[in-house]
Amino acid sequence: MTSQIDVTPVDIGELDDKLVLQMYRRMCEAREFEEQLYYLFLTTDMPGTMHQATGQEAVPVGVCTALGPNDYVTSTHRGHAHCIARGVPIDGMMAEMFAKREGVCHGMGGSMHLADFSRGMLGAFAIVGAGIPIATGAAFSARVRKSRQVAVAFFGDGATNEGVFHESLNMASLWQLPVIYVIENNQFALSMRVQESSARTDLAGRACAYDMPGVTVDGNDVTAVHRATRQAVERARTGDGPTLIEAQTYRIRGHARFEPAEYRSDQEVEAWKEADPIERLGRAMVAGGVATEDRLDGIRADAASTVEAAIEYAETCEDVGPKDYLRYILDETSTEGVNECAH
Repeated sequence: MTSQIDVTPVDIGELDDKLVLQMYRRMCEAREFEEQLYYLFLTTDMPGTMHQATGQEAVPVGVCTALGPNDYVTSTHRGHAHCIARGVPIDGMMAEMFAKREGVCHGMGGSMHLADFSRGMLGAFAIVGAGIPIATGAAFSARVRKSRQVAVAFFGDGATNEGVFHESLNMASLWQLPVIYVIENNQFALSMRVQESSARTDLAGRACAYDMPGVTVDGNDVTAVHRATRQAVERARTGDGPTLIEAQTYRIRGHARFEPAEYRSDQEVEAWKEADPIERLGRAMVAGGVATEDRLDGIRADAASTVEAAIEYAETCEDVGPKDYLRYILDETSTEGVNECAH
């Protein structure tokens, strides 16, 4: 397992300094959001549950910084970083965690069902693989409308064994849809290693069955993820069809909330921590003259302040009521609430 770990410096290369700083800031915000959420679930009567992606921040940030403002994204039950990378307001996200009316889904969605259509975030989905056909449908819509929009589906390694994965890739290739499928291969589907669940562990290699490019990338190197996605976006926008990207990464915490993840060793976790995507980019930024250590400290402090302010905001927001759900359900004869549902 540790043979897949890459701790070499990331290559900033031709990337604009402003973009690199944005990548670092977004990853810090995503990490801080999840760490504070972990603490809140330990100490506060938080509703529902949550799944963290600590250590995986380079994948959503690398992908989303290669997209345009009108492109589409679908997420998973582990989707906080996807939303932050896409620019969904952090205070609205935190209010949603607290089940408040000011949340991005008015307190109706919670951690596993975040959405913000105004940012192209079509939704996080608790069902494994559920976002794959939705992104495929969004890409079909873009093709029909000739809008040059691109859709991205994020999903885990376990979802590649779902039938909808194969059905969607076949359709996308057949119709040359502008969609990018991103496997966040964090080595486990809940507690099962990918080697125990997939006959072919080279998951990007599954692309050949559907006549599309399959790319494997270091998922803890945000610049590598960004470059791979940028190429896939260019291919999609010019009408050359879909791409499958496998980003190899690792989730530092357990599957959900306080699950102890006893199916892996402490030594394995510590080895992967050495490939921390935030630390790797930070070292490259200092070495490349993009930022000083003091500036990186400032960015991390800003991220912490942003999340702390979001918590304070959420605590002052209005709790959802027992009848709130009725505002978002339509009967056969009424159109009342349509605009709110479209939010």
